[in-house]
Amino acid sequence: MKYHIIINSVKTVDALKDAWTNEDYIVLLEKFGLKESSESSTSELLELLFMAISDFEPEEAAAIILDYKLADQLNENQIEQISHEMLLDKISEEYADISLHHQLFNINQLLHKAYNGTFPNAKATVVEFEITPNKDITKEVVLKAFDKTLANNNVIKRLFSNHLAGEEAFDEAESIVWDLISVGENSYTLTTSEYWMSRDEFKDAEFDATVVEFEDEED
Repeated sequence: MKYHIIINSVKTVDALKDAWTNEDYIVLLEKFGLKESSESSTSELLELLFMAISDFEPEEAAAIILDYKLADQLNENQIEQISHEMLLDKISEEYADISLHHQLFNINQLLHKAYNGTFPNAKATVVEFEITPNKDITKEVVLKAFDKTLANNNVIKRLFSNHLAGEEAFDEAESIVWDLISVGENSYTLTTSEYWMSRDEFKDAEFDATVVEFEDEED
């Protein structure tokens, strides 16, 4: 399938909009020993949460938030290990299970702000683009299309060259791209980690790309 792509903007951000809800803040406040009314504003809840978090050691706070968001995917030992590693490394880029990178980024950035930089500052990339024809657009299709414009040293190109070429199934695309949202007739917004795709790795703002689907021999 051939596509025409126009990159309208590529932004680097250190927090994602709507990553946390007021309900999240209220539950976390309770976990950190405070109760707060749902009538409080988002800014008030966040300020209170940062105050509550500051009474805990960074590793303790990390473990509490990790348990809240990822208890279904991580066991107690994994949570304890990650809570310590987060202080040293950008765990949202380095953790082996890339399906957890999105949530680990949100957790890391909340802790980074709560502790005024004690935790590493990870970054995300937000790409606004147009693609035509607007047909069968998936995370995998977009990554394969972007292969045409991304620099040769891009980590996706280095790790998944066969997947991008349609020679292997590209299930990892679902975890590499955190969000792919349609915002208009042919317009989309893509969110991912700066680790996977950074602003300075985009070479062309407008280009054509041919996307090759993987065909399982068993099908």
